[in-house]
Amino acid sequence: MTEDISSETSCTEERKESTIQVQDVNKNFGQFKAVQDLSFNIKKGEIVGFLGPNGAGKTTTMRLLTSYYTPDTGKILINGVDNAEHDLETRKSIGYLPENNPLYEDLLVSEYLSFIADLRGMKGPIRKNNLEQTIEEAGLSEVFHRPISELSKGYHQRVGLAGAILHRPSILILDEPTEGLDPNQRISMRDLVKSLGVERTVLVTTHVMQEVETTCERVLVINRGRLIADSPVEDILKLTPSLRRVYIEVQGNEVKNHLLQLESVESVDHMSSDHGIERYGINLSGSEDARPHIYKLATKNNWVLWELHEEQMKLEDVFQTLTVADENQREKSS
Repeated sequence: MTEDISSETSCTEERKESTIQVQDVNKNFGQFKAVQDLSFNIKKGEIVGFLGPNGAGKTTTMRLLTSYYTPDTGKILINGVDNAEHDLETRKSIGYLPENNPLYEDLLVSEYLSFIADLRGMKGPIRKNNLEQTIEEAGLSEVFHRPISELSKGYHQRVGLAGAILHRPSILILDEPTEGLDPNQRISMRDLVKSLGVERTVLVTTHVMQEVETTCERVLVINRGRLIADSPVEDILKLTPSLRRVYIEVQGNEVKNHLLQLESVESVDHMSSDHGIERYGINLSGSEDARPHIYKLATKNNWVLWELHEEQMKLEDVFQTLTVADENQREKSS
């Protein structure tokens, strides 16, 4: 009896902590399996990147979260509430910025936000307070009385984001929020998303891996409707321990042949040659650091070693490796 009560209490606490709970969700369109056995939890205050190739199921998942679709099987809880059974309630907890960010270009920013407030049924002090907080958070004070048609792409995104947070949701779902922005606008939007994520749950889909590395704390990777990775950003490289590369600049004889004899060396690429100094890229297997062995090899063979360093793998490399490995595994299983 005690164990049952303890288990029930634990589940209740988990529901309170997690603002988004996806439990064994499946969604099919005819014979096409868009989402398969999808499960993940996201807690309040987390900024999570949601990655996947085109057609992987990202858009379907977002539409499931926002109650545009309902799961064929499985369950989605938004702040502990089933979004299939209580969709009107759960939609109030979510702010959604779609990729295309549809705005009424002929309206002023002030008119557009007032229109959104009308749609949300906001009145009196709540309406006034929400508008003031949103204008400040989204950084729209300078353009509040300007036509949307005259705004830059960066401010377009800010206006769309303002519309998404106007009703003070606890969850933000952002689809390609930096798409089409110049480098300065990307940095500005990145900082804005971080600030909005302090008190909210934020789920971001993007094809720009740098945005995930610099903005998100955690990464979900989906491929063909299945979740293939769920890890903190700093730990994601541990999912592919073989994805490592060392660069050397060296003067010596038979360098490539000697390097290939090392146990941890998978392959060696000759990259360039400059006044007798050769540059190689060394692809490694396993988790052992090969640099001490390379240094000993250089000393043994009287090479002049000008440079020796390991390159930090980027999220883009890990993403490609994970999705390709998943495709290969599916082919073997079929």
